[in-house]
Amino acid sequence: MSRVHNFSAGPCTLPLEILEETQKEFLDFAGNGMSIIEDSHRGSSYMKIQQDALASFRRLADVPDDFAILFLQGGATLQFAQTAMNLLSSDEKAGYVNTGVWGQKALEDASRVANIYEAWSGKDKGFTTTPDDNEIELQQDTKWLHITSNETIGGIRFGNMPEVDVPLVADMSSDFLSRKIDWEKFDLVYGGAQKNLGPAGLAIVIARRETLNKHGRDLPTYLDYQFHDKSDSLGNTPPMFSIYVMGKVLNWMESNGGVDEFERRADIRSSLLYDVIDNSEGWYSSPVEAKSRSLMNVIFHLPDETLEKQFIEEAANIDLINLKGHRNVGGVRASLYNAMPIESVETLTDFMKNFSQNNR
Repeated sequence: MSRVHNFSAGPCTLPLEILEETQKEFLDFAGNGMSIIEDSHRGSSYMKIQQDALASFRRLADVPDDFAILFLQGGATLQFAQTAMNLLSSDEKAGYVNTGVWGQKALEDASRVANIYEAWSGKDKGFTTTPDDNEIELQQDTKWLHITSNETIGGIRFGNMPEVDVPLVADMSSDFLSRKIDWEKFDLVYGGAQKNLGPAGLAIVIARRETLNKHGRDLPTYLDYQFHDKSDSLGNTPPMFSIYVMGKVLNWMESNGGVDEFERRADIRSSLLYDVIDNSEGWYSSPVEAKSRSLMNVIFHLPDETLEKQFIEEAANIDLINLKGHRNVGGVRASLYNAMPIESVETLTDFMKNFSQNNR
């Protein structure tokens, strides 16, 4: 079996040992004579998976007891509106920091269901940076501030979370559990699982419980966070396979040193790439301001588009795949999520050095 070096922005590379374990159990889970995706979500086998995954996530992320952890469908995209529905009453408002494609989408969807305003926008700077705290303009009586902690497409992140006078709400889809979360700053954090934690089809929402019963809205059942909290996210059939695999990934992370260790690995992986870019005398270039560079999604350009196309083609020939940049920004994008082996990044940086020498 030959495994490629997969730099996809999502779904992500998963740990090989977890894939092999899942494969081994697929036809017969726990001696039940069937796979877990054929079993009842009310059965004892799956109930244990669900509860263990919830407990593992709480331990790994050090989530306080007064926060609910919800496993939901719809990805992070559904949460753009669902967060506003659940955390704002009809006469309350929230500010949004617009750092790129996903920050913009969150703002647009939330504005359809609640009173939302743009507290800062990076549009004039081409979405190449995050704001300093004093650049965020909060209106009076703002309930909370929404941020996107890491912009997958633009390759920017908040190195430090904003220090503001209101709680934060954050989309952390593309850097979930790659760094610690200071829960005192947040009322709610959400993200899709398919970057760092498992297969697509699952979103995780972590919400301060005291905020969940104050919106006064008559919400449809599935859109009400309290419904999911009261049922341990089993109010309807959950995305069983995604949760099952994520539970294995969470256990793998715990056994490999936890969030601190994966933050260390993220620093190593991204530094390897940025060092090649910064020492290429401008032949490779990053459009992102240094203070806002993502550790998960490294964006860079070559001298022209012809060379970028050649770079991506030659990289694929040696199994360095999914390096084409998003159409919004072009160039090259290497996504370096938690399960990405450092050896794969070293293979990429060696290729970058050789490609530069051969094509200058």
